[in-house]
Amino acid sequence: MNANPAPTCTAFDHLVVILRDEIDARTPGFEAAGYRLGARGVHNLGSINRLIVLDSSYIELLGWPAGEPPRRKEIADQPLGLDALVFRSENAARDQQRLRDAGFDADPVSHLERPIDFHGQTQTVRFDTVRFATQPIAGLRVYFCQHLTPQYVWEEALQQHPNGARSLHRIHIAAADAEQVAQTLAVLTGGAVSVQDKGYSVALSNAELVVQFDSNVAGARIVGAQLLHDDGVVREFGSGLL
Repeated sequence: MNANPAPTCTAFDHLVVILRDEIDARTPGFEAAGYRLGARGVHNLGSINRLIVLDSSYIELLGWPAGEPPRRKEIADQPLGLDALVFRSENAARDQQRLRDAGFDADPVSHLERPIDFHGQTQTVRFDTVRFATQPIAGLRVYFCQHLTPQYVWEEALQQHPNGARSLHRIHIAAADAEQVAQTLAVLTGGAVSVQDKGYSVALSNAELVVQFDSNVAGARIVGAQLLHDDGVVREFGSGLL
């Protein structure tokens, strides 16, 4: 892997939470906890989602209809809970080439879309993604997403959460080799790495990734996320819901 990072620091796009075939049963709990959820979306690949839209990122609750087999291979075997880190792309084709040049096993750009009802009219949310045939970090699912229709995602009304949630502040990752995981995340994103107590921080333009040592983890996994609220308090996301 080439040690040259991304030319500019990448923004964090969204955090994926896998709810499997329980998504329709579990999303009311998020609404009861004070999150305003976007409408139920159905992707062209068969998965369904609900979004918790924040100021510059979002949390995607992802699954598939109850009683049906999952059509998306990459999520079929994922357990319930915090699942994937998705970084923003301004040009998916260019990022795919950059990642391959850096030695990552990046797949060709793939296109996803889903119809939505936007103020009474049917519109199509479209985006291009760059995924990996071999994940850059064992145990951690990451990919890049370019939004072709961001106006249908960051709708102002969806950012007004009754519990005051405003932005994705920090994501915690446990890793057997915290330094190597942090350095790989930095190469992927261009984020700056700094040493913290028992781990490392990777600073992105709109969020912080904290990687801490855990000898019980094989590879790496996402263990928590914190949101900044309107009252200035940082609170844990998903407590009692995942």
